[in-house]
Amino acid sequence: MDKIDISKIDTINVGIVGHIDHGKTTLLQKLSGKWTDTHSEELKRGITIKLGYADIIIKDENGTLTTEADSKGKPIRYVTFVDAPGHEMLMATMLSGAAIMDVAILVIGANEGIKPQTQEHLVALKTKKVKKIIIAQNKIDLVSKEQATNNYKEIKKFIKGTIAEDAPIIPISASQGINIDKILTELCNTEIPKLSPNEKPLFLVARSFDINKPGIKIKYLHGGVLGGALKQGVLKIGDTIEIKPGYSYKKQNNHHYKTVKSKIVSMQKGEYSITEATPGGSLAIETELDPSLTKADALSGNVASSEGNLPEITEKIKIKYTLFNKIFGSEKNEPIQKLKFSEMLMLSLNTSITVGQITKIEKESVDLFLKIPVVPLEGESIGIARNFNGHWRLIGFGEIKNTS
Repeated sequence: MDKIDISKIDTINVGIVGHIDHGKTTLLQKLSGKWTDTHSEELKRGITIKLGYADIIIKDENGTLTTEADSKGKPIRYVTFVDAPGHEMLMATMLSGAAIMDVAILVIGANEGIKPQTQEHLVALKTKKVKKIIIAQNKIDLVSKEQATNNYKEIKKFIKGTIAEDAPIIPISASQGINIDKILTELCNTEIPKLSPNEKPLFLVARSFDINKPGIKIKYLHGGVLGGALKQGVLKIGDTIEIKPGYSYKKQNNHHYKTVKSKIVSMQKGEYSITEATPGGSLAIETELDPSLTKADALSGNVASSEGNLPEITEKIKIKYTLFNKIFGSEKNEPIQKLKFSEMLMLSLNTSITVGQITKIEKESVDLFLKIPVVPLEGESIGIARNFNGHWRLIGFGEIKNTS
């Protein structure tokens, strides 16, 4: 497997999203051979709670696309799949996953049709500027031909006027493995955005780990590991990176954040060790950080770059915003009320989630004071959510106008 030079293969991050129980994780298992529901609570409850990841190489074997690891076919595309939760209470996690997606597969069960979270996930993709959508009309083995046709028409009506209006709709049965090859074909035909290698590196941290087993000898200890996606630029082994906001600590009853710096010790894309990383696919970076700083996703939501490239973190931001006309993810289709002074909003920036209190409202912008500071990358798309009866619901999107 290591004989394949993955640096020469086009790479994309593909999100799998949709309503709970419409077959996202089953589809991913058929595409990649891996179950991403490995968290103990996920196995008990049968839903995805954390972001799941799986990597494949799509190969062309005599005109047939395959993802079999032992295939001798020509490597066509390297794909990192991100399995996002469909449950309404886990929208924040889904938004974090959407921040690193190039393409999204929206799974819609033909037996249930368009559901509240189907709508909410589609607007979440719009919020995070995911432009390429593939619709998987799943569970066609559970419905009649007439029901499948009616469901197809329902989907066409649903996507009209949205970012998915021209998206291909592929009828599949994930459990039976029907038409999985058609999805692979779409992924291979997806255009890869051309990125400049001269851009400053920007790595979005979606997960962080301590990979050491209990009782390991000190000489065999590994440094903390960051998992996520390199959005732009190039990173190499030996580079020094700074990570912001950094780690949090409590002092005099207040939370503080300290930027951390470390050298890159090793890097991996899936199972492949690499010495130089370019944008595309998931990336794991081993650092010289004390693994206690990275365990249990302690640094998830951070941003990393080479030294001196990131702006200072801030607890005050100004957002230019747009509100939707109704609440998605709810059966009631309630209209969205105007923003109010002092109300709390949940904000999704890159892979980070924070809560901010409105301190000033203008015609098209709003100032907020944040509970958790952010790295204010100007122009970055932000998901805006409001609390309705204990659930955070997307109400709009925006971008950082400037900082104060």
